[in-house]
Amino acid sequence: MFSVASIATMSACIFLFGLFFSLVINFRYIVKNAEEGVAVTVLFDEGADQATINAIGEKIKAYKGVTDCRYISAEAAWDEFSKDYFGTSEEAQKLAEGFENDNPLATSSSYAVYVDKIEKQDDLVKYIQGLDGVREVNQLKGATQTLTTFNKLISYISVAIILILLCVAVFLISNTVAIGISIRKEEIGIMKLIGATNFFVRAPFLIEGIIIGFIGSAIPLALLFVLYDKVVKYILSKFSMLSNVVQFMNIYQVFEVLVPVGLVLGMGIGLFGSIITIRKHLKV
Repeated sequence: MFSVASIATMSACIFLFGLFFSLVINFRYIVKNAEEGVAVTVLFDEGADQATINAIGEKIKAYKGVTDCRYISAEAAWDEFSKDYFGTSEEAQKLAEGFENDNPLATSSSYAVYVDKIEKQDDLVKYIQGLDGVREVNQLKGATQTLTTFNKLISYISVAIILILLCVAVFLISNTVAIGISIRKEEIGIMKLIGATNFFVRAPFLIEGIIIGFIGSAIPLALLFVLYDKVVKYILSKFSMLSNVVQFMNIYQVFEVLVPVGLVLGMGIGLFGSIITIRKHLKV
């Protein structure tokens, strides 16, 4: 009965861990996608020739953490701006063509630079500002700070909740094994009298802890696997506006990490809890 109770409580802990893990990994995925859309814009000195611009680009690409460095010519910048400002109708295009020989953005050729981690953006800006031929470096400071703070907050909350769940699970496994030891004291005494080794006496309790951990983690992982897709589809159907803004991770991307982590965590907790209890309560 105590083993069944431990499996049930372990299942609850691993279910909460799996649920929280799925939320965190999706939040990180969404933030990562948002980070990839936040670029640093690099503008050049007036009169800078193409060779200078190319040299700046090569130096930026060589900087550690830069994932992409896209060159946007003055013509491409004006083309994009005219579509946003004038619209895409025939009349609007005719208005835009009036500026064809007098491009207002003639000095606005630039690089759009992306980094793998938003936290590196400030250091990158300082580096680019020190390069010859660079007139100005623009970044979305507010977006950078918000994403950096959000990343740190997720990390702190993740560590705190995981530690709480681990402590609860270890405590429960320890109690189960301790009760098992107290119930089997006479059996253990008889086993020692007939020559059982210390390992032979301890092994069943270690195996019991591992089995409790395995069953207690396998059940909630299977349940989460069934629920994950249904929950994601429900959220996207109820809040259709999110489908254009938020992209959730594929079920297999989540569970290829969650399944091994959950099983190892469950069995590890079971083994660790058993070892602690055996050392404390079992004198052989």
